[in-house]
Formats: sequence, structure tokens, C-alpha cells
Amino acid sequence: MQEQEDRNETRKTKILISVITILLAIIVTITIFYIRSTHPRTQAKKEATEIAKEYAHLETIDNFYWFTRKETYFSVTGQNDQGEKLAVIIPKSGEKVTVLNQKDGVEEGHIRQILETDYKEKNIQKISLGLYDDKPTWEIVTKNDDHTLNYYLLSFKKAEEIMVIKNV
Repeated sequence: MQEQEDRNETRKTKILISVITILLAIIVTITIFYIRSTHPRTQAKKEATEIAKEYAHLETIDNFYWFTRKETYFSVTGQNDQGEKLAVIIPKSGEKVTVLNQKDGVEEGHIRQILETDYKEKNIQKISLGLYDDKPTWEIVTKNDDHTLNYYLLSFKKAEEIMVIKNV
């Protein structure tokens, strides 16, 4: 009888160890996929932040944006050593950096408000800042109830509509 109980305990222990091993393997796999999938964004943010600090003397970083239209841009917003709120737009090549004073344009919070009130968009998926036709531009992606997407390009200066693509 004791032998039977010992075998049952050993079997339960083996099952428990197997379950724990499988769960650990799943956690490790998910972690590896997460790290690999976020690495390009993390690396781009790090490099854009370094360039923004060099070109605009940013001391604090508020936001990082990845803008992709005709070309790819990485943008960083923050405050410089004189307390000015700036936006730094960096082409993927790293050349010809654009530094903007945020007071000369529309900030992200106001862009959100415009989309929600003027365009009646409730499900904003992404907002990013970059250059479109060499002009500072906000790109906004929204999602409809039927899971189609809308793309808005609004000017940085006055949030004027540049382009709208709906139901993609």
C-alpha cells in the first residue's frame, strides 16, 4: 500500500515538474519574441533621442514618433536646456534634422481633440510627426467599427487637412 502511495506521489511530482517546465518554456519564448519585435523601435528611439539631444539640446523627452509616408522619419518632442518645448524630426538617414518650436504648431493633444470633435473619430490608433512634401505633418491612423482604417495628414502649423484616406 505504501509503495502505491509513493508511486502516486512520484507521478504527481513528475507531472507538476513537466507542467512548470512547459510554462517556463512558453514564458521564455514569449519574452524572446517580444524583445525581438520591439528591438527596432527601441533602437530607433535611442538613436533619435541622441540626435535630438545633440541638435536641439533636449534635456527631457516627452514623446517618440515613427512616421512613415513617402519616407521614414523619427521624431522626438521635449524641452531643451532653456525650457523651450521643441519637436525634432530626423530622417531615417540621420541627415538634415528639422527642429521646430512646438509653440509654432499644433501639439499632439490638440490634434487628438481635433480628430475627436471635427472628424468624429473615437478610436485613434496612432499619431506620429514627420515631414510630408518637406512640411512638418501629423499622421493620424484611426480604426472604424468594421476594423477598416482611416489615415489623416494634418499640417503641424495649423492642423490643416493635407490628405484623408478612408476605409482602407
